Amino acid sequence: MVLTWKKMGAGNRTFLTFFCAGLVVGILAVNIGKSILLGEGGLFDESTLYHMKYMTVDGNALFCYILRKRMCRVLVIAVLSTTYLGMAACMGVSFWYGLSAGAFVISLMMRYGIKGILLALISMFPQYLVYVPAVLVLLAWCSEIFRGIYIRGEYSAADKGFLVKMAGRFAGILAAFAGGCFLEGYINPYLLLGFLKIF
Repeated sequence: MVLTWKKMGAGNRTFLTFFCAGLVVGILAVNIGKSILLGEGGLFDESTLYHMKYMTVDGNALFCYILRKRMCRVLVIAVLSTTYLGMAACMGVSFWYGLSAGAFVISLMMRYGIKGILLALISMFPQYLVYVPAVLVLLAWCSEIFRGIYIRGEYSAADKGFLVKMAGRFAGILAAFAGGCFLEGYINPYLLLGFLKIF
């Protein structure tokens, strides 16, 4: 998969802006609604973490569930990128990821302090070492295919060379997400449960 950092950076600057906006909104939303979201029985309360600490994990079932969930999302984004709503969908995805990340990290930090930040990091490791680059490449791919189809003078959707190139890149993106799903299903649960035992 050939994709220069310069091209990827240029394609993702807009998405980074929407991600940062989502991050800020997520942090503000948790701060505004902390009495509800972080009250007793709210997000990541001690009872939930206690039950998680002693649960057993079926790696195969978890992997299949995660793989199905992640691949469906990737396919939906890829299909939407071939429509007139392609760029708007990618911006929405970037905003949503930022919103989720902001709300997730700030919730754990406000509830548990430094331990909460460590819990957030452990819960994202090691799969997000794969997911983050994969999402960046996916958004760049979506941006390029959208331009290739709808902006004159770049590519023609009927151009077989263009379609083969984009299909090859997309196969690489799917492989990267599958690798992330493997880490999330088979490695992360044991790291997370091990950390919760000393939390």
